[in-house]
Amino acid sequence: MSKINKELSLEQREELLGTLKARFEKNMHRHEGLEWGKVQAKVEANTEKLWSLNEMEETGGEPDVVGHDKETDEYIFYDCSVESPKGRRSVCYDLEALQSRKKHKPENNAIEMATAMGIELLTEEQYRELQKLENFDMKTSSWVQTPANIRKLGGAIFCDRRYDTVFVYHNGAESYYAGRGFRGSLRV
Repeated sequence: MSKINKELSLEQREELLGTLKARFEKNMHRHEGLEWGKVQAKVEANTEKLWSLNEMEETGGEPDVVGHDKETDEYIFYDCSVESPKGRRSVCYDLEALQSRKKHKPENNAIEMATAMGIELLTEEQYRELQKLENFDMKTSSWVQTPANIRKLGGAIFCDRRYDTVFVYHNGAESYYAGRGFRGSLRV
């Protein structure tokens, strides 16, 4: 297997930074008190994280800054697409779940995709924090990191928003649906 080139061309970098800046400025309620110039400097200084942000963008995640960790001086990006990212739907939870399916296997799984992209699935707590910013997943749902005890028993959890409430549900980890994907986080 060849190593993936995690470098963007100058044109790709400029296009992505323009998209991220426009989204940042349009959605200041997600990151009050933060300045784009500081975010951009951090992102530009880390080409691998910039590549991950591009992967988030290319799969429909619409990444945006949702916070700043003062202790580590890292900006926190989440997928902020209104619905679960289109390019990451119809996936089961993890590789074990994918391998356990006898037929009608999905093309991929959430954990392996996230790892390949250099991001992490949101936790249930992060998902709930995201939902305080806006209403997301009103028609879709998103896999979230599943506690080991649930996964050991064959399950996985996902979240969505219905009836003005964030719900956490469970499914067999091998299940997949056209309306279920996953949201990721990235620290830069």
